[in-house]
Amino acid sequence: MFWRGVLAYLPVNLVQVGAGFGAIIVFTRLLSPADYGAYALAMAVVSLVHTCMFTWVEAALARFNAAETTPQGQASLYASLYAVFALMAVALPIAAGLILWLAPVAVGLKMAIGAGLVSAIARSLLKLAQERRRASGEVKAFAILDVLATGGGFLLGVVFALIGWGAAAPLAGAGAASALLLAWTLPGELGRLRGGQVERARIASYAAYGLPLSLSLVMSLALATTDRFVLAAFMDQATVGAYHAGYSLSNRTLDQMYFWLGMAGQPACIAALERGGEAALKRTALDQASLMLLIALPCAVGLALVSQPLAQLMVGEGLADRAAQVTPWIAIGGFFAGVTTYYFNTAYSLARRTRRLFVVIAIPAISNIVLCLVLVPRYGLDGALWATVASYILGAVVSVLLARDVLVLPVPWGTLARTAGATALMALAVAGLPALGGLPELLLKASVGAGVYALVVLALDAGGARSLILKALRGLQPRLAA
Repeated sequence: MFWRGVLAYLPVNLVQVGAGFGAIIVFTRLLSPADYGAYALAMAVVSLVHTCMFTWVEAALARFNAAETTPQGQASLYASLYAVFALMAVALPIAAGLILWLAPVAVGLKMAIGAGLVSAIARSLLKLAQERRRASGEVKAFAILDVLATGGGFLLGVVFALIGWGAAAPLAGAGAASALLLAWTLPGELGRLRGGQVERARIASYAAYGLPLSLSLVMSLALATTDRFVLAAFMDQATVGAYHAGYSLSNRTLDQMYFWLGMAGQPACIAALERGGEAALKRTALDQASLMLLIALPCAVGLALVSQPLAQLMVGEGLADRAAQVTPWIAIGGFFAGVTTYYFNTAYSLARRTRRLFVVIAIPAISNIVLCLVLVPRYGLDGALWATVASYILGAVVSVLLARDVLVLPVPWGTLARTAGATALMALAVAGLPALGGLPELLLKASVGAGVYALVVLALDAGGARSLILKALRGLQPRLAA
């Protein structure tokens, strides 16, 4: 199930990576540095609100759908969750309108936050439809919705930016695309509620599972976004914009890669645990961890090595230099953040110990806040980078230590050692290449680095890479013959 999901979700992540990089290329040029900084701050606020209010509903649907074996049970699952969602969707615009009206912030930032919060309702409602498909194994249907939402949101955001919507444009575009897709998907989803009962006991059970998970994700967002607010307080929105651009160059690439593997890995691990117990789970988890290391470690190191030409190519002129300063640090931190979030921390949700997960994430999140407040006033942008990397490394250590009495996920030490060796040789080869600048340097270093890494990985057979390639080629032979 895991490998089928990896292949099936690949198009989704290619579109998301394309839209993510497209957003950096386009919006750092269409928006002023200050507007891009306001967009970054608004996106952080909207992500926090969305996670607090809606994520636990999405997580409960994803986790408990497989456990419902009867039509009546599934209908009651959907009816209970959609009822809670409806209450929150009504309350959010009212509360947000009052708070924004009273908040002492610039009008442009208010408009961006307002657009993002309204859009969050549509995006979360669409997410429920997607999670139901993913949990049910409807990979193709999930992928179509995600591709249309991601690509359509980016294109509409560009249109809104061109007509002068400023910092609100990217967020409004994402919401508009989701709203259009809901006209297609929502009637069918609501039909699944027929015959179901809104049950308080169910809602309490789902909340007991999902709310600690949401709070944990809030801590994760605090870990990922606190630096922006501290930079805005002690410096300016243009600095926030440069930080966000450089952060996104690394984070978009790494996080989408982790998210891709997580989309395939989470349902596969849940199914393995439910049907075969911990022994089956560990076999599936080992496959996931091995592939994660094979892709993530060289990707993180490679991003750090090509940060300068990548920023020159991708980021608008007013932000490029400082963005290049940010990217290598976030690549390092992003590697630890991804392995922690999409692998080690899943032990707590699989074991339904989400309250412990809150503690696991709160420790590095609080440390990041403290470090930013100490380092940013003195060291500026560098202080934010140091604080972020240190907190992500701390988060990985805490997650592993506190999971020892919950559910221990295996670490493929052999794959790690071979991958680290191949990555080191790749880094040595790339470091010796000339600095041509821009696209020529990026293409040269990327091609040489990828070639060296691939050859060494195959020679060492890291993570069973040779077997995987031979298996894939055998699977393609019948199609080519036809």
